[in-house]
Amino acid sequence: MNAYIKSKRTNCKNCYKCIRHCALKSLCFSNDQASILKDDCVYCGECYLICPQNVKSIVSDVDKVKQLLQQDQQVVASIAPSFHALSDTNYAQLTKQLKSIGFSAVEETAVGAAMVKTEYEHLCDENTQDVMITSCCHSVNLLIQKYYPEVLRNLIDVVTPMEAHARVIKQNSPNAKVVFIGPCISKKAEIDDCESNVDVVLTFDDLDELITTSNGSEKEIGLGIPTRRFPTTGGILSTMKKNDHYTYLSIDGMENCMQTLEDIRNGNIKNCFIEMSLCTGSCAGGPVMRKRGFSRLQGTIEIFDKAQTGTLVDVPQLDLHTVFESKQKPQLHIGDAMIDEVLKKIGKTSKEHELNCGSCGYNTCREKAIAVLQGKANLEMCMPYLRDRAESFSDNIIRNTPNGIIVLNEEFEIEQMNDAACDILNLNNSYEIVGEQVIRVLDPKIIMDTYLDGKNTYDKKIYLAECDKHINLSVISDRSYHILICIMRDITQETRVRKERDKLRQSTIEITDEIVEKQMRSVQEIASLLGETTAETKVAMTKLKELLHNE
Repeated sequence: MNAYIKSKRTNCKNCYKCIRHCALKSLCFSNDQASILKDDCVYCGECYLICPQNVKSIVSDVDKVKQLLQQDQQVVASIAPSFHALSDTNYAQLTKQLKSIGFSAVEETAVGAAMVKTEYEHLCDENTQDVMITSCCHSVNLLIQKYYPEVLRNLIDVVTPMEAHARVIKQNSPNAKVVFIGPCISKKAEIDDCESNVDVVLTFDDLDELITTSNGSEKEIGLGIPTRRFPTTGGILSTMKKNDHYTYLSIDGMENCMQTLEDIRNGNIKNCFIEMSLCTGSCAGGPVMRKRGFSRLQGTIEIFDKAQTGTLVDVPQLDLHTVFESKQKPQLHIGDAMIDEVLKKIGKTSKEHELNCGSCGYNTCREKAIAVLQGKANLEMCMPYLRDRAESFSDNIIRNTPNGIIVLNEEFEIEQMNDAACDILNLNNSYEIVGEQVIRVLDPKIIMDTYLDGKNTYDKKIYLAECDKHINLSVISDRSYHILICIMRDITQETRVRKERDKLRQSTIEITDEIVEKQMRSVQEIASLLGETTAETKVAMTKLKELLHNE
């Protein structure tokens, strides 16, 4: 199966909003990225719509269509009637634009809708099924196939209007290529899931891109052709003839559809013909329509107004039968012991610890634990667990660091103080001072200068006279959290040792100077004595020399 929604990996911010909004939890979160599980997804497009980072986008098949248009063959466009809600450009304009870029024909999918509607009427007249569910919405079909296979017998085995129209086109032109254009993501999946006669599916956004990049009009396109009301809630029923055997109901929206399918599975609904659309507002509320910001109510009004004009050609008679098979995955049995083991790893050892806050995207802690066991989620997705772990980690650091830490608000009031700070400031506990101005324990000048300058201060030597202590003070200004952090390192002992060492050094220098002075005096005295002795010796030797000379 191909991927129909792609993700920009670097944009995912771990908000889990897509998981939170996915009723089927058909996403997997791993490596800091939310990815769609293809086997679980029904392509409602909710994750594509609600992502605050616009991580997800619908895969475009514009290049495929361009390749078809470059070949020497017929290419026919089948336009979904929901396009009536988008703008006032009429059918003639659209046809001219599409033909100018190579389409051989432009037709309305409403032809297929009329064929399907007629088939539904025949089945109602036959009265062979107690409950019947329309098969026009491929997302509904996938929902039943993947999650409610017991209800498959109630899903009408008739193809969608898109496929019905494609069969008409292929019957008239066997070699033609069919390009369906509509508001739905699941139609892309439909042509891969079934042996479809549709060759390529484009969204309305794809159509804009195709026309713009093919030198057509840059204006957003809209249709003004005769159509049916199929793309609106209750639109199918509004076109059908009714009989007295059935109660005719219209259900739209994921939650309503799931609840209705539950009721059918449990036997709570009888004698009903149910028009079911996964999108709230039916195709008029499809993902591409909603992404463009169009009002479902206004879109429905536009579609109904334009449905009043014109008539369809005679409805062709073709075999519209199809087979819907179960696509349900084998279910892994997960017992309570396995769930409890996962919960224990994130500190949830009792029912009281299971907050069921939904921040991870799952409705309950146990549901999230099951997702972990299924490989769809990881332990770190639990916000309370991460918060508690982070707080515990930071508390342990603050509590065990030998440095004193004081946290101030921007009014210079003490908000937090650790035990080391209390010891430095000779306080019994932090409660004595929390909420007070920092001037109670520290000179605020350095702190205020740091806050006003916006530049952190590091290792300022401060003497606390009241405590008779010397400290190194660093002040960190955190503007994002509107706090100031004072970090104090007690250097009293170091200062005293250094002073004693300086005193000893000075004393040593003085003693050394005294010794040197004494030594110099001794040398001078010795030199003086040696000088006198040398002179006397010289005189005696001279006299001896003279005496010897005279003899």
